[in-house]
Amino acid sequence: MENTRSKINENIMQGVFFMSALASVLAVVAISLFLFLRGIPAIAEIGFMDFIFNEKWGPVNTPASYGILSMIVGSIYVTAGAIAIGVPIGLMCAIFLAEFCPGSVYKLVKPAVNLLAGIPSIIYGFFGMQVVVPFVRDNIGGNGYSILSASVILGIMILPTVISISESSIRAVPGSYAEGSLGLGATKEETVFKVVVPAAKSGVLTSIILGIGRAVGETMAVVMVAGNAVMPLEKIKLLKPIRTLTTNIVTEMSYASGLHESSLIATGVVLFVFIIILNTSLSLIKSKSARN
Repeated sequence: MENTRSKINENIMQGVFFMSALASVLAVVAISLFLFLRGIPAIAEIGFMDFIFNEKWGPVNTPASYGILSMIVGSIYVTAGAIAIGVPIGLMCAIFLAEFCPGSVYKLVKPAVNLLAGIPSIIYGFFGMQVVVPFVRDNIGGNGYSILSASVILGIMILPTVISISESSIRAVPGSYAEGSLGLGATKEETVFKVVVPAAKSGVLTSIILGIGRAVGETMAVVMVAGNAVMPLEKIKLLKPIRTLTTNIVTEMSYASGLHESSLIATGVVLFVFIIILNTSLSLIKSKSARN
């Protein structure tokens, strides 16, 4: 009787787990179908080359133009800036927390890192408008609303992802690696940077890729500090305003209709494909690490 009841409970839980997994898969399929069924026809009507490689965006102009190249470049610039700022700081912080941080300090720093992950993006945007933008304007140049300001804010926003995953990966390295290195006469710093961190490279790369995904998909904070201006490619500079793919969607979707609305959804398709590429890269990194 007890075995029968246990078997029934096991089957019920298996069904619950299966339905949970199925719901996740169906959600991804539904989102994918919506994007591609609404976005691909717009790309076909506009023309793939004209949509991706044309830098002129003017849906209300006569004739209308739907080129997103400048926004693709803007997204790449802002994301690259966020990586240049956030990854080194995040990796160094993760190494400190995992290898050098005293217990009393860890109790303060770790909750602060976790708190960064819970701050709404709108708060980061306010911080950028009130602190970063004036600082850039007064000390570096331009009007403050620029690629640099957006990169700084995004660099701060990806810190929790980079720090948490990198720290976990570093802590997961077997202790025998460090013991062997120290036994051969290496210093603590040499052991950490030449043995432990390279051994955790899969997790570190994972944190970077996930951080890139966060930076690429961020909207609200970027629209508040980047200036939200569509710039010709020759005028895209570090201290100039910029519009990214995400900010373009959120700025114009409220009043768009017809082909204009479809072109914004098609912009979402481009973002979605980029995220798929990131996730595929993450899977390849993990599979390669598992083989090694």
